[in-house]
Parts: sequence; C-alpha cells; structure tokens
Amino acid sequence: MRILFLGDVMGRAGRQAVRDRLPGLRADWRLDFVVINGENATGGMGLSPDHAKALFEAGADCVTLGDHAFDQRAMREFAAQEARIIRPLNFAKSGAPGQGARVYDLPGGARILVAQVLGQVFMKQPYSDPFSAIEPVLRAHPRGGQVQAVVVDMHCEATSEKMAMGHWCSGRASLVVGTHTHIPTADAQILNGGTGYQTDAGMCGDYDSVIGMHKDEPMRRFITGMAQARFEPAMGEATLSGVLVEVDARSGQAISVAMVRVGGRLAQTGPGRAAV
Repeated sequence: MRILFLGDVMGRAGRQAVRDRLPGLRADWRLDFVVINGENATGGMGLSPDHAKALFEAGADCVTLGDHAFDQRAMREFAAQEARIIRPLNFAKSGAPGQGARVYDLPGGARILVAQVLGQVFMKQPYSDPFSAIEPVLRAHPRGGQVQAVVVDMHCEATSEKMAMGHWCSGRASLVVGTHTHIPTADAQILNGGTGYQTDAGMCGDYDSVIGMHKDEPMRRFITGMAQARFEPAMGEATLSGVLVEVDARSGQAISVAMVRVGGRLAQTGPGRAAV
C-alpha cells in the first residue's frame, strides 16, 4: 500500500502545483491514498470549501487542517459535513466542527486511519496535551487489525515535540509526519516498530519566500519590528513537498519511506532516490 502525504499547501501557487502535478504522481507512483495538509491553501490563512474541493478534484483522498483550521468561517460548516476533512483532535476543549480522526475504506477492502493533533510548544494558543488526545484513537484502531494503515499528522512548531510524537506512536502508526513549519526536514526514516517518520513534510509552495510568504513584509518586520502591510503568499513556481510511505497491508508496518520534492526550486527527490 503506497501512501503519499503532502505538506502545507501555501496559497494559489501551492494549489496550482497540486492541481498540475498530483494526478500524474498518482498514476506514476501507483498511489493508493493521498493525504494533504491544506490549512494554508486559501491566502495562506485557512482553507475555504471551494479550495478544499479543488484539492479533492486534483486527487487528495483526505485533507488535514491545523491551527488555522477555521480561519475561513465557511470551513466550520463544511468540516462538519465533509468526511474527507480532518481537523486537529485537540483543537478546542469543548469540541470543534468535524472530526480529528477518521477511518477511510479503500477499494479492495483495506482501511486507513488518518488522525491529526496540535502540539503545545511555542504555539500561540495553549492546546491540550496531544499525546493524551491521540492515545485512545490508537488503542481503538490497532494497526494491522481493524485498520491496515495509520497516518498521524503532528501539526506544531517544535521539532522535539514532533519527534516525541513519532516515538509515542512507534509500533502503532504506519506514518507519523510533522507539518506547520513549511520547511522539509532531511530525516525520513523507519522507527523501531515499523513506523515511518519525518519531522516536517515541508510545504507545497514557492520556496523563494519566507515560509511561503512574499519576502518583503516578513523581512521588514524582522529588521524594523514594524508592520507595514499584510503577509501575502509568494506566487512563484511551487515545490510539492512531502513523504511517500509504502506499508505492508498485513502488519501495517512501513516498508520504505521516501522524501518527496517535485517541481520548483528545491532539489528533487522521490521514490528510488531517497528511499530508506
């Protein structure tokens, strides 16, 4: 079973790259399931229902969100109705629209659990403990039993917290991958227990930027400490960044992991060139 996870889609450039490249990748890499983090796809802040539908039309089977999950107000109702949208399990103490984990059925009978949690370290809002949030989900859906694969999106700032989540889920998830920081990390690996892992998938966006935003305003704020304009997503050619994991359908263990970078200005990687 081949599962592709693509990192944070950043604005129009990221959406265009997904639309242009994902259909070909699904065919060329014989993908069984595609998860995309879409929380920055609409103007860099949130995801609109129309843009979510565009990601599905391009080939996404599931779209995860993050701390900007409901920046676009229409997403509240859409997430409650659309089964392919996953918001963080621990987004709010009193619950939030939609679901933070869901099982998807594939042709042929295989089932995949996708879950997302928000980290706590350096995050603006004090979200609840992500480890406690994910634990009952993992226990209720044993890998290689009720589901043939388990994918966990750990959306947070700190690399240490992401790595801790990888080890927490080791032997129980098929893939744990970090999102949110928009920079791909070079640590794709298989942890003890057969769990694929990468600290951050990176973004699907223009890397001639400051984490996907046009450079001028972020640089001005760093240098002067003063805001002058809104952040705007960079509009150059985007790189699709993520990770591809091949999973044994019987055990749910990761067989191989490959970092993915396609298009744009980053060095290109993919199956056969960065496999573990």
